[in-house]
Amino acid sequence: MRRLLSIALTTLVLSAGTASAADGPAPPGVKNIVIVPGAFVDGSGWRVVHDILIHKGYTVSVVQPRVETLANDIEQTREQIRKQDGPVVLVGHSYGGAVITQAGNRDKVKALVYVAAVVPDVGESLSQLVASMPSPSNDIVSTRDGHLFFDQAKFGTDFAGDLTKNRTDFMAVSQVPATTAAFGATMQVAAWHNKPVWGVVATDDHALSPDLERWMYKRANAKVTEIKASHVVYISQPEAVAKVIEDAARSVH
Repeated sequence: MRRLLSIALTTLVLSAGTASAADGPAPPGVKNIVIVPGAFVDGSGWRVVHDILIHKGYTVSVVQPRVETLANDIEQTREQIRKQDGPVVLVGHSYGGAVITQAGNRDKVKALVYVAAVVPDVGESLSQLVASMPSPSNDIVSTRDGHLFFDQAKFGTDFAGDLTKNRTDFMAVSQVPATTAAFGATMQVAAWHNKPVWGVVATDDHALSPDLERWMYKRANAKVTEIKASHVVYISQPEAVAKVIEDAARSVH
């Protein structure tokens, strides 16, 4: 009986230690991170980045764009920004870069982080930028009703070439469709003109040209990190992506 009590007490002490480690001091800089995923995927792919950041004391929210109209996705993101208790670092992947470019035009947003993302200027659209410097692949297919999908047969090689086949097979058949209207919508404002910017280049990206990423980030005067990864760099290299987000959060107030 005494031995059982001793084991129970030890377990409680260890549990308390684990809880206090997770509830450690708040990190310096901005505490709130809002992430906007890109097209053809959902927010679940950001799970590991989310977990890394929350265990360091950040509050992380993940928006799920509908990718029907850019305006609706911008408003959805702005609503998430409004919910945050304090300043925000806004993160966008792929199409999400277009969303944060306009949604980030708020005083509450202190930095923008583009992860293998488009960075349009005023009057530009995702479609226009991608056409200016085509990606290594051309795998987006359209339906009669104006929706877009990434070719399922090529998803595993061109969209997520550094993930396991069983994972990419599921991602390919569970895509979130986009629309030509969302991809063709132009920017009314470009927040990167007056916000500090960080950019992640996925050097093995076959869905968005790495050279286009570099060009856009240079134009936005971004602090650039290059990571050897596919378009879903946030899934295959979550620690490296989380580090960039943390650097942005620590650098602003």
